Amino acid sequence: MGTLLAVCAVHQLLPDAGTVGTTAIDKRPVAGPVRVGPLGVYGDVQADRAHHGGEEQAVYAYAQEDAEWWEEALGREIPFGTLFGENLRTQGMDVSRAVVGERWRIGSVLLKATRPRNPCMTFARRMGLEKEGWVKRFASERRLGTYFRVLEKGRLAAGDAIERVHVPTGAPTARDLLGGPGRSSD
Repeated sequence: MGTLLAVCAVHQLLPDAGTVGTTAIDKRPVAGPVRVGPLGVYGDVQADRAHHGGEEQAVYAYAQEDAEWWEEALGREIPFGTLFGENLRTQGMDVSRAVVGERWRIGSVLLKATRPRNPCMTFARRMGLEKEGWVKRFASERRLGTYFRVLEKGRLAAGDAIERVHVPTGAPTARDLLGGPGRSSD
């Protein structure tokens, strides 16, 4: 079992050099309980709807343990939501190794793991590392986080327990779906 450390929603839309011209990656913790519906955390939006959001990518979760690893590797803080744009920051759950189809109960919400984050140039620009190969580095380290579909809407809040209620057998982990070096989840 894990713990939900933060629930984050968009703080503000920011200008971005990408094709959409704006980004919603700047998310901040919100006081809970927070409602979650089929399209994710209430109050959250996506600027690039062609590549983000929708029912299959309704909620993006990232592990505190992986954020701490990046803090050490980059020598900088990775605050909840602000840089990585996650909706949920967890502790005690290996989010990137969530099995596709795995189900989590958090508060009254039931989530189903669907896919890993596929890092993009907007993320690299947000990190200020677009010229340092951030997209390839983030993907190669395989600390990706996972997107979830909302199976049962409800409410959740920071401090809630995260319970893994179903893990399908024989399915790949979210990080296995991205491909590349080290593909096996060992």
